[in-house]
Amino acid sequence: MAISAEAVRDLRERTGAGMMDCKRALEECGGDVEKAVLALREAGLAAAAKKAGRDAREGLVSSYIHTGGRVGVLLEVNCETDFVARNEQFQKLVKDIAMQIAGLHPLYVSQDQIPAAALEAKRAALLEDEALAKKPEAIRAQIVEGQLRKWFEEVCLLDQPFRDGEETVGQLITNAIATIGENIRVRRFVRYALGEEL
Repeated sequence: MAISAEAVRDLRERTGAGMMDCKRALEECGGDVEKAVLALREAGLAAAAKKAGRDAREGLVSSYIHTGGRVGVLLEVNCETDFVARNEQFQKLVKDIAMQIAGLHPLYVSQDQIPAAALEAKRAALLEDEALAKKPEAIRAQIVEGQLRKWFEEVCLLDQPFRDGEETVGQLITNAIATIGENIRVRRFVRYALGEEL
């Protein structure tokens, strides 16, 4: 099947994938644009998984001050090369993540950064809940695990829904890895709010 240059260009604009990748996806999907988008997304996610172990030592330290100057964020996001750090798409991603931190106030980047003592204290608090005691013994552990997952969505940046959507911040970063072609990692952040801890 002959694929027009216009169809390839349209798919590239929708997905950000390379021209040859778009052409190949359209050929494999018989010209169906929606199927090609899904095929490119799956291929990109597989490529992103392969890149996850690669070293990311370049990147940006960025700041975001929310309108009114009452909340500010200082954030480090790493990538593999200085070239990508100057890329407009990478810089937009960093700004979006900083705004997410300012708005939803996560405490940790990911679940593995939660101190063991804090995790056990939260688990103990959930187990002591009076409402849980009224539930059958067989399902209490499942309820606690479900409540912990919900808590992770509140306190872990990568587990939070991005802008109240279906996609998490972690998925947003994975999609950016697939599009940009380099490993990207949020290393650390600090959020300041005026009058906090006074």
